[in-house]
Amino acid sequence: MSDKPAWLASLADFEQGLGRSTDHYFVGLASGTMELGLYRPDGLDPQNPHKQDEIYIIRTGTAEFLRDNERISVSVGDTLFVPAGMEHRFVNFSDDFDTWVVFWGPEGGED
Repeated sequence: MSDKPAWLASLADFEQGLGRSTDHYFVGLASGTMELGLYRPDGLDPQNPHKQDEIYIIRTGTAEFLRDNERISVSVGDTLFVPAGMEHRFVNFSDDFDTWVVFWGPEGGED
């Protein structure tokens, strides 16, 4: 049994979990409606719109981000917001690309 509290996770925890994940996404912390994960697409980003609002914080690499009818280049440290239900995905991402993902709030997003 681990002595680590459920509200604490290390980067190593996320990377190890992601390494075991078959869907290239690992949730390392969750509480109520909040979920913090690490996402590393492989070749293709097959995302569909999500039921909750979300934030991406680019951790490594570069990509282009498609959000509704917009396209923008993103890199380490960039932070992106996507409202619930909006089409989005990463394209042309580097081999080392990964991003933190934070989901929160009610289904359908906040007003």
